[in-house]
Amino acid sequence: MKTIFMVDDSDTSLAIAKRALENQYRVLTMLSGVKMFSLLEKITPDLIILDIQMPGMDGFETLQMLKSKPLYADIPVMFLTSFSDDDIEAKGFEMGVVDFISKPFSAPVLLNRIKTQLDIEDVISERTKRIKLLQNGIMAVFANVVEERDKDTTGHNDRTAMYIKILLNAMKERGVYADEISSWNIDKVASSARLHDMGKINILDTVLNKPGKLDDNEYEQMKTHPIEGVKLIDRILKQTGEEEFLHNAKLFAEYHHEHWDGTGYPHGFKGTDIPLHGRLMAIIDVYDALVSKRPYKEPLTDEEAVKIISANAGTQFDPKIVEVFITLQEQLREVRGEL
Repeated sequence: MKTIFMVDDSDTSLAIAKRALENQYRVLTMLSGVKMFSLLEKITPDLIILDIQMPGMDGFETLQMLKSKPLYADIPVMFLTSFSDDDIEAKGFEMGVVDFISKPFSAPVLLNRIKTQLDIEDVISERTKRIKLLQNGIMAVFANVVEERDKDTTGHNDRTAMYIKILLNAMKERGVYADEISSWNIDKVASSARLHDMGKINILDTVLNKPGKLDDNEYEQMKTHPIEGVKLIDRILKQTGEEEFLHNAKLFAEYHHEHWDGTGYPHGFKGTDIPLHGRLMAIIDVYDALVSKRPYKEPLTDEEAVKIISANAGTQFDPKIVEVFITLQEQLREVRGEL
């Protein structure tokens, strides 16, 4: 049974709505936006019906706060209003309201409008799931093409995506760079990390799969793969228009070899001038290489890898992120065991 929040300072309106809807929906009523936000910490509704005229925090203020919070921004909201005003309706739709219900309302009209809206949301949700599956499938193909050419890195892209997700969730819990990541869709960001090495598609096989150390010319060619990755992702972007996912992928691709002290490539950026995506992947990319078997080396233990990464905090790596990373070894080991 779907859940509806009914927010109105009128006990009469709340009672009428509850009687009209309770046979088909789980209806939770509250007298203010403040009480609604308190309940949102425990329950996520399928729809919010929100009165515009309320003392203290009115409907517009409540809606603005709701839309500013990533966890709640996608919940559909319908406005209740006693006025027929084009300016009010225009403002509401601009802020993201999906429909208006005039007061006083009749039970059949209220029920019908809600059913219509929730049916639409079901269709949108199903289409969104299909698009996400298609998107993930396409991006997985690209990531696999890279891995098939680079024989030494089987599973690297899937592992790094999972590591990024674990690290971001831990950073969010600990409040590390919280202002920046609070608006991120962590699942989407982590998924896009699979494309961080996409530019290797344009690196010669003789360089990409050389068993020994690269000479200076070969190393310079290898160093072009971040920018080559950006070029390829831009070409996909022009065809698909999937801006958020590919924007994240570009940031991972372009900046994952930058160093905290400015000695990395391709730009030589330093400190927080390096986008957070790059600072995250700089750690994760090196970690996975250290604990993975390569033709030229055996895998290091987690303890050995953590010691190396810790020693390079403040030079190669962002020290704040390293502090969180070193607490996550058990979770990262579990990922390696599953993939």
